[in-house]
Amino acid sequence: MTEAVRILPATDAAIDEAAALLRAGQLVAFPTETVYGLGGDATDDRAVAAIFAAKGRPSFNPLISHLPDVAHARELALFTPLAEKLAAAFWPGPLTMVLKRRPDCPVSHLACAGLDTIALRVPAHPVAKRLLEATGRPVVAPSANPSGRVSPTSAEHVAEGLAGRLALVLDGGPCAIGLESTVVDATGDRPVLLRPGGVTLEALEQVAGPVITPESDPDAPTSPGQLASHYAPALPVRLNAADVRPGEALLAFGPALPGAAITLNLSETGNLEEAAANLFALLRALDRPGLAGIAVMPVHEAGLGLAINDRLRRAAAPR
Repeated sequence: MTEAVRILPATDAAIDEAAALLRAGQLVAFPTETVYGLGGDATDDRAVAAIFAAKGRPSFNPLISHLPDVAHARELALFTPLAEKLAAAFWPGPLTMVLKRRPDCPVSHLACAGLDTIALRVPAHPVAKRLLEATGRPVVAPSANPSGRVSPTSAEHVAEGLAGRLALVLDGGPCAIGLESTVVDATGDRPVLLRPGGVTLEALEQVAGPVITPESDPDAPTSPGQLASHYAPALPVRLNAADVRPGEALLAFGPALPGAAITLNLSETGNLEEAAANLFALLRALDRPGLAGIAVMPVHEAGLGLAINDRLRRAAAPR
């Protein structure tokens, strides 16, 4: 029930209160330009464990540590020349880099799933930046939803999924991008794409040259977002639908197919930025009792379409 969750507009006073809660080991949800994050003090083992418990997230699935700027990120990881180039181009913004931990890195090993690497991001959202500055510590913040379910792009989405499991939600309005960050392994000379997201493959290649896109092992993820079944509504999801079957809702892209019980459109004009921003909210809206499933029209695999299709494939995967 939403009344069990305290939601405050992200005023300076509310942000200062949220920072104090984080320093005290409590969990706080906050907006970023991608999705809402469930934040905890990355240096506090108990706070990190509480995030895994609140989400029901497997402890072998590493978390992203969020920092207010590049200088703070350099204190936690060994920056390669590639990492410096990517940070200059995409931070603050929807890019996460996986790098080698520094020997004196204070971030909990639980947050890194026991790996010798750490995932780092400098978010662009002004509320996130202000909160991170006020907290004064790295903050781990996976998406603020039960593990494997649809990611939250509003404060209300957080309240629906995590009632009673966190101290406060900072309401910064709907997320502008609506898809999680792109995750890149930047430990070597060439970027390795671990998860498509808010920074497109084309944009990465313009900055860093050819990008390696290996197949991930869903049983041993090296970054967030690699589990085979993820971002999933309760209803079954059918991809690349050319028709609508009896009892199905339709998630359309462009001109909609006829015959759906309910139709919601990612973008009537086929705009990928609009589709990305709408994806998780519309999946939630179609996930209703009494329907047979959700049919999803094809989304072309270019630009943000790569990340949209990645999320849809995981939403449709066997559970």
